[in-house]
Amino acid sequence: MTTRIRTATATAVVTAALLTPLAAGSPAHAGDDDDRVERSGSCSDGARWKIKAKQDDGRIEVEAEIDSNQAGQRWTWTLRHDGGRAASGTSRTTARSGSFEVERKVVDQAGQDTFVLRARHAGQRCVARVTY
Repeated sequence: MTTRIRTATATAVVTAALLTPLAAGSPAHAGDDDDRVERSGSCSDGARWKIKAKQDDGRIEVEAEIDSNQAGQRWTWTLRHDGGRAASGTSRTTARSGSFEVERKVVDQAGQDTFVLRARHAGQRCVARVTY
């Protein structure tokens, strides 16, 4: 290999090494709707849950839904963010859908953020979890 070819190869390797972090892009929750993380599952007695998280103006928007297909049920719920209570309350399922939603915007903490919504109604339990 000539000196000129070795120099060109070395320059290309160094350039690629320096540019690779730039090409890797932003963290998983950089800010557009494509970064939404969504999970769903079943509760203990037939109801279903869905929870999603996405970036929104420097905060994380968390939306959770409990769907029992029965209107008028009173559910008690708690939303936790990285183990600490972010919100809690009671909600009633609505007439048409038999569901209710909880929506909050919370501070985006360093690293991954884990959200857990626990909801109860008449012995039925739901645990919805998402990490963003």
